[in-house]
Amino acid sequence: MDKVVYITGGTKGIGLGIAKALVEAGCKVAVSGRNEQTAKEAATSIGDESQVIGFASDVRTLADEEKAVAKIKEHFGRLDVAIANAGVGIYANIQELSADDWQKMIDTNLSGVFHTIKAGVNELVNNKGYFITVASLAGTNFFAGGSGYNASKFGVVGFTQAVMLDLRTQGVKTTTIMPGSVSSYFNERVPDAEKDVWKIQPEDLGQIVVDLLKMHPRTLPSKIEVRPLQTADMLK
Repeated sequence: MDKVVYITGGTKGIGLGIAKALVEAGCKVAVSGRNEQTAKEAATSIGDESQVIGFASDVRTLADEEKAVAKIKEHFGRLDVAIANAGVGIYANIQELSADDWQKMIDTNLSGVFHTIKAGVNELVNNKGYFITVASLAGTNFFAGGSGYNASKFGVVGFTQAVMLDLRTQGVKTTTIMPGSVSSYFNERVPDAEKDVWKIQPEDLGQIVVDLLKMHPRTLPSKIEVRPLQTADMLK
């Protein structure tokens, strides 16, 4: 596919899995994270600079995302697809959830998505592109200890669907992907291949993104819920 794609939070886990799948499908990809060296190493692990680049960008800051889009245009000439994937999760009872942790999740998970589309929207409109957000089943299913995370992901789902209505008239597709349990580094966790065998793998979400980009222009899956076929309990 002849597409130029930007992925936030693309240095590991879901973001890196999506990046690998897109490069394999022929796309040119830019990945960002908050650490410059880590982002460059992630890019190098996938391909050379003709295929993929990595750089630092803090999605909590609009100026950073505007610089990111400028870098992508300078290197690849355009931007066709923006994937807002960066996210953090901090779980705590409302009595223990700190104001700082609340703000960290809202700034990254929700405002970060706004900053990514705001920075890239003109390019996407010009190129009849695609905007994809990686939300969560926590964006529709609330749970104890998840008040901050639920709030941010419910917000992402609602925001993305409203953006879909804003941009569809200009030929831009918008989809939110809502995964359940994924084998990733989310919330400082290290994936365990043996224990995570039942979970969604990053490459599975990469395949979903590839399939979305290949779908006929007339068709728009605006919201996709993704679950593991089995649960850990079912495998005991």
